[in-house]
Amino acid sequence: MDSSEFRRRGKEMVDYIADYLEGIEKRTVYPDVEPGYLRSLIPTAAPQEPETYEDIIRDIEKIIMPGVTHWHSPYFFAYFPTASSYPAMIADMLCGAIGCVGFSWAASPACTELETVMMDWLGKMLELPEAFLAGRAGEGGGVIQGSASEATLVALLAARTKVIRQLQAASPELTQAAIMEKLVAYTSDQAHSSVERAGLIGGIKIKAIPSDDNFSMRASALQEALEEDKAAGLIPFFVVVTLGTTSCCSFDNLLEVGPICNQEGVWLHIDAAYAGSAFICPEFRHLLNGVEFADSFNFNPHKWLLVNFDCSAMWVKQRNDLTGAFKMDPVYLKHSHQDSGELKQAAQGSFSSVLCWQC
Repeated sequence: MDSSEFRRRGKEMVDYIADYLEGIEKRTVYPDVEPGYLRSLIPTAAPQEPETYEDIIRDIEKIIMPGVTHWHSPYFFAYFPTASSYPAMIADMLCGAIGCVGFSWAASPACTELETVMMDWLGKMLELPEAFLAGRAGEGGGVIQGSASEATLVALLAARTKVIRQLQAASPELTQAAIMEKLVAYTSDQAHSSVERAGLIGGIKIKAIPSDDNFSMRASALQEALEEDKAAGLIPFFVVVTLGTTSCCSFDNLLEVGPICNQEGVWLHIDAAYAGSAFICPEFRHLLNGVEFADSFNFNPHKWLLVNFDCSAMWVKQRNDLTGAFKMDPVYLKHSHQDSGELKQAAQGSFSSVLCWQC
């Protein structure tokens, strides 16, 4: 496909997408197919000769669309809303064309700096405390993750590294293994399964705190668990508060739990993946009251804010906690501006690349 054909086929694809979305309510929302339906409809190996564009489009309608769950249908009520919009699709086209991989500032300065600035914009829309913003001299900042599950894992690993270093600084004879076996993290019994999965990946015991009649984690239940574990010689270090649970959109009591986490010196992470977009609305912003107690906060713009998956927004008060936990400095990532004061302040240095292990 040369540029001339690309122009023609690109316009045709835009028409196909617009027709699909305009007529989506006429399609069956959930596919009436059985597992394995696709294998018998396509060749067992890639074709040796190219197929025509028209044949490919016909196959999409004949073979692919019958197996698609149409998340954008007005009759789709499962899981959560998945955001998209014409501007977001056009932006995806441009991103695909530019094709930069932003694993460091030098890899694409605009990529790194635009993410930093836009995350500040979004943080201000949510009225996040100044500590979460990068600005020109801030110590916090935001970074885009692929999902809230990734954000929880990143926060847990950063908190784990931080507490291990603190304990080893106080008692150099302690090994990482000796500390790890005593670390405990906490979350509500209503939290998303990804919190428990983060514990499995990070080698950390996760304790589920029983919720109240409103399916909310309360301070009294958390405090009881903390005291019990400390008495047993364990080390509480990480708490996940959920604002808008997946099961019923319940809210943990952040104003109660937050001060306890600060008093106990444990990392507080807020998972607002599902409901966080609503906090932009003034009438719902009070549901985020208490965010000032948190060390990290995450929500998913790709659920309600008309941007394509994947765009999961994460902020931290101290970005050095993340860069310190994950930063590597191989020769192929070095560049002449990495020690620039302006870069460290305005563009967060390698903040984005530290979390871009997929790259």
